[in-house]
Amino acid sequence: MSPIKPISLEGLGSYPLKERPSKVKIDDFARPWTKGDSFSRWLECLPNVLAARDLKEITRKIIKAVLDEKKVVLAMGAHVIKVGLNPVVIDLVERGVISAIAMNGAGIIHDAELAMVGQTSEDVAEELGSGRFGVAEETGKYLNEAIVEGAKQGWGLGRAVGAMLAKKDFPHNSLSILARAYEADIPVTVHVAMGTDIIHFHPSADGASIGKTSHLDFRIFANMISMLEGGVFLNLGSAVILPEVFLKALSLVRNLGFKVKNFTTVNMDFIKHYRPMTNVVERPTREGGKGYSLVGHHEIMFPMLAAGVIEGLESKKK
Repeated sequence: MSPIKPISLEGLGSYPLKERPSKVKIDDFARPWTKGDSFSRWLECLPNVLAARDLKEITRKIIKAVLDEKKVVLAMGAHVIKVGLNPVVIDLVERGVISAIAMNGAGIIHDAELAMVGQTSEDVAEELGSGRFGVAEETGKYLNEAIVEGAKQGWGLGRAVGAMLAKKDFPHNSLSILARAYEADIPVTVHVAMGTDIIHFHPSADGASIGKTSHLDFRIFANMISMLEGGVFLNLGSAVILPEVFLKALSLVRNLGFKVKNFTTVNMDFIKHYRPMTNVVERPTREGGKGYSLVGHHEIMFPMLAAGVIEGLESKKK
């Protein structure tokens, strides 16, 4: 039996390299940094490739939304607070960049504790064994009282906590997202999953009040989403709760006849999760607009994005 002969390479068709479509071009390359340049210049020096290109596009879209007086809605997990980003979020609120904020239940805990005593985030592993985890007196007392009062007043949960913080005038209110947003009359909605937060097992917890105020916040949030056409929705560090809330709110407002088709969505987190990728980046923008995913540490990525937006807006004023 004769061995199989190698195939002949003669006659292979080819074409000029310049005619081949290519994904990388020198026009997209990064540019070296020059000492003393602005942050906007640094941003433009990034290569127009992958995440760097996306970061620049997102920055431009947020700037355009603000200039066009469209909504920029920030949904944020509590980890955003725990890595020290309250001042950045508050600054964007007070500059008129962020139109509304949505939190999960843990958000009000860390934000309120910072307002009260200037520190938060207990050592769960250390305290869990003794049963001391989650039982700090002031956290459960003040937050649950605020929620009960908010239910009586017909307020949403976020407004209820913001009002309580403002009334108590805690020493670090200036660094509280809830307190500062309340004073600026910017809506903060809180979306609770019962049993996930330490205040739920405090003796003063009232399930009816939590449910009433959080459901009202869902409706307030949905109203903000009804105005998202041409705007931007940012999901910063929430892997489950807020992507689910966003998807339901979007379906609700479209069912009610609101035109919410062309807008930008952005998911920012340490890793790519299934739920925010599908419920924030992919599904909502099938009818129009565009979704983005930026992977990286909140404490680095979000201040970078904020700086680019601020400098971009300032340059438009000149």
